[in-house]
Amino acid sequence: MTDIAILVGTESGNAQMVADALQEVLEEAHEVALHEEPDYDELDFSSRDVLIISCSTHGDGELPDNIIPLCDALKEQKPDLSHIRYGVVALGDQTYHQTFCQAGKDVDALLASLGAVRVGERFEVDACTQPLPDEDARDWVRDWAEQL
Repeated sequence: MTDIAILVGTESGNAQMVADALQEVLEEAHEVALHEEPDYDELDFSSRDVLIISCSTHGDGELPDNIIPLCDALKEQKPDLSHIRYGVVALGDQTYHQTFCQAGKDVDALLASLGAVRVGERFEVDACTQPLPDEDARDWVRDWAEQL
C-alpha cells in the first residue's frame, strides 16, 4: 500500500471532479490524501513518496489561483524531490492550441526540475473531445498505479 497525495489546481471545478475520481479509484489499494488547497508547509515533501497533480489551465495558459502559492514556494525553496514519483492529469481546451494543458505541463516541468520522477505519461484532457474527464481519468489512473 502506497501513501499518495493528490494535489488539485482548479478554477471551475473540473480538476477537482477528476481528483475526486482519482481518489476513489486509488483508495481501493492505497492510502490517499486529497489536497484541494495545496500548501507547501502542510505537504511536507520530505516525507512524501508519490504525488498526483490534477491541474486545469485557465486564461492564457495560467495556473489556477489555488495552486500558485504552492508552485511559487517550490520555485523559491527548491527542495530536492528526487525521492518523489508523480503523475499529472492536465486539463485544457484544444481550441486554445498554443496553451493547451499549459498549467499541467508547467507543474510537470517544475517537479521534474526539482528531481521528481514522473511515472508514465502525462494524461492530457481536452474539454472539447472528452466531455467526461473523470471517467477517462479513472482508466488512466488504474494503468498509472500499476507502474508504481
